[in-house]
Amino acid sequence: MSRTALIVIDVQESFRVRPNWAAVNHPDIAERVDRLVHAARDSGDLVVWVLHTEPGTGGAFDPAEGHVRLIEGLAPIEGEPLITKTSHNAFTTTNLQQLLTQHGVTDLVISGIRTEQCCETTARVASDLGYEVVFVSEATATTPLPHWTMPADATLDEILADPRTLSPEVVTERTEYALAGRFATIRALDELTAVPVAS
Repeated sequence: MSRTALIVIDVQESFRVRPNWAAVNHPDIAERVDRLVHAARDSGDLVVWVLHTEPGTGGAFDPAEGHVRLIEGLAPIEGEPLITKTSHNAFTTTNLQQLLTQHGVTDLVISGIRTEQCCETTARVASDLGYEVVFVSEATATTPLPHWTMPADATLDEILADPRTLSPEVVTERTEYALAGRFATIRALDELTAVPVAS
């Protein structure tokens, strides 16, 4: 028998304090994820919350700065694990796989920030670990992706002005192309949150 877990990855205030959040594709990411969370709870699925931390860096992901917390409006309920990671994927530096095994989970639904980074990487690793993975692109968010030669301190205006920068829409499409049929099944938000019609 299959059991599903919804993995909510890095939907945290850290991203909202960075300048590039002004160009995020889904500023309403918390509301989108919340729809999935309610649908998962209604179905009796496990919800696992993941936060990214970079201790000692003094940046937005350093817990000491106070931004490593879920975006306002999101909160675990009793029995829902909240774990912190220091790697891009949600497995390597956490006890996520152990948690999922304890709960008999076989299928994962992936949501969160950023589409092509922590969400995609988690989906790939999960697939390699043997999980059936559903990737809900509409419940992920990302920002314009600069060319790899762009200086790390480039401003958002400079990033947006560079013709080599990939838009969030293109980034999302590329992620879907890379995952679909290999690592995950792409599903629509409305499809996963639809209220069943009573017969």
